[in-house]
Amino acid sequence: MLSYQAKENLKKIFGFDEYKNNQQEIIKEVVKGKDILTVMPTGGGKSLCYQLPATLFDGLTLVVSPLIALMQSQVAQLQLLGIKAYCLNSSNSDDENKKIITMLKSNEIKLLYIAPERLIKNEIIDLLKTKKISLLAIDEAH
Repeated sequence: MLSYQAKENLKKIFGFDEYKNNQQEIIKEVVKGKDILTVMPTGGGKSLCYQLPATLFDGLTLVVSPLIALMQSQVAQLQLLGIKAYCLNSSNSDDENKKIITMLKSNEIKLLYIAPERLIKNEIIDLLKTKKISLLAIDEAH
């Protein structure tokens, strides 16, 4: 059984009364720190499998995704829910990316969505080495 806090966050933050499909089992293993590979159809609820645990962890959840539109959509939705989520990608202006990096340096971000090409930059790697990364999720691997 998942923790009381996870079930409470499911309702309070995300607005769901129940988990769907295999989310509960997946989230339980993620919270335990296990490595998980989850394949679900579009709309199957895979994003919640890392977003909910992110609300339970102290550190940063890093989400790697090649899909900029998906990142933007999820970040906008998470921000509406009160979660400090941002994305680093080529669609941002240089000023936006600098602001996000400054926020990352000062531990103001809970979920950071990042494009693979940004993740391999030395400056980003060096910065992330200084952060407590509680969870790494790869979303929409192609």
